[in-house]
Amino acid sequence: MTFIAIGLSILLLVLLIVKIKIEPFLAFLIVSLFAGILLGIPLEEVMGAIQTGIGDLLGSLVMVIVLGAMLGKIVAESGAAQRIATFLLNSFGKTHIHWAIGLTAFVVGITLFFSVGFVLLVPLVFTIAHQYKIPTMLVGVPMLAALSVTHGLLPPHPAPVALVVQFDANMGVTLLYGLLISIPVIIVSGPLIAKTRWIKNISSQPIAAFRGENKPAQNLPSLANSLLSALLPVFLLIATSFLLMQFKEEHPAYPILVLIGDPSAVMLFSLVFATFSLGVLHGKAMGDIMREYGLAVKEIALVLLIIAGAGAFKEVLVSSGVSADLANTMQTWPIDPLILGWLIAALIRVSIGSATVAALTAAGMVAPLVVTGSVNPNLMVLSIGAGSLIFSHFNDGGFWLVKEYFNLSIRQTLLSWSLIETIASILGLLGVLALRFIV
Repeated sequence: MTFIAIGLSILLLVLLIVKIKIEPFLAFLIVSLFAGILLGIPLEEVMGAIQTGIGDLLGSLVMVIVLGAMLGKIVAESGAAQRIATFLLNSFGKTHIHWAIGLTAFVVGITLFFSVGFVLLVPLVFTIAHQYKIPTMLVGVPMLAALSVTHGLLPPHPAPVALVVQFDANMGVTLLYGLLISIPVIIVSGPLIAKTRWIKNISSQPIAAFRGENKPAQNLPSLANSLLSALLPVFLLIATSFLLMQFKEEHPAYPILVLIGDPSAVMLFSLVFATFSLGVLHGKAMGDIMREYGLAVKEIALVLLIIAGAGAFKEVLVSSGVSADLANTMQTWPIDPLILGWLIAALIRVSIGSATVAALTAAGMVAPLVVTGSVNPNLMVLSIGAGSLIFSHFNDGGFWLVKEYFNLSIRQTLLSWSLIETIASILGLLGVLALRFIV
């Protein structure tokens, strides 16, 4: 009965989001209430469990996600991302232009949400394709692969950060492992796939209005400033994680490193630095910068709500005791826990469309396996993240974003965007499994 209840709850979630088109947050609330009653939680405790789940998860995440969105906004609006892209393009030349775009998108995608990075870089892709008379998808695919993989695997993006918190993993270690896996995955699913015949033969006539106008070079921040401001969170997280491994808890420097290395503190320090380095010192009024930050928060409001809803569903499973039952059963399955996490996330991704929803929902299902210590929590974060990328199709907003911007047919979108998402997902799982034997 327990597993039937779980199956019915997930089926209802798919039905509400895919068929009835209810916002994921509302769907999560409805399903959480349904599951709580079905799983036998006392009626007077169901709403309390939902509220606890929302509060526990958002309490740990809201600062990281909101501050990350603000940082992404200032990096985009200041022209820092454009400066980085221009440098890479000048360095690589026409022959290797697709490699330059992939590297640019990787650097930009570390701090920017997928949709923000897409809107920022797609005019550059269209301009390069038009200027050099090369197929649009040759430069478009590396950008899409890099933005998608970084969004699914690397903190400070919402799903990886949420999974780190749920599994009590280490943010810096997860980021380091994620980088080791992401780079080869992006190379294969981006620049290498872009050179194949079927990608180069895809005819794309992007709408001219989407090409946009770049800022004049004299109005851009310096390259050093752009790189430092955009990548400061990465530097701080990796550096503090490495240093913490070298000091014992009783060392005087230990609490200082813990403070500096806290993800929320990292994002706050980085945002303050970028506010001055990319904003105030370039003549922007503080009031204008704050208004841009306000817009950034509005753009990710629904992401926060989706995360909150997933937290509610997870707490219902935990409060009902079903998570422990599920863990005991799954531990008897002849499936590697990392593969199981990937598979659950992949199935939910195909059913629902949202990579974030798939990752967060899968996390609630496999969390007991992590708690028992049967799997490395940092690798489980990455395994679920990889599974959440697989086969974007009609129920995913990213599918339509790519289709409309690149002016592709349904078939062309499936043969490009959907294909590279699937390749990246499978390669990501292989990378996690390989990394397990090293770490």
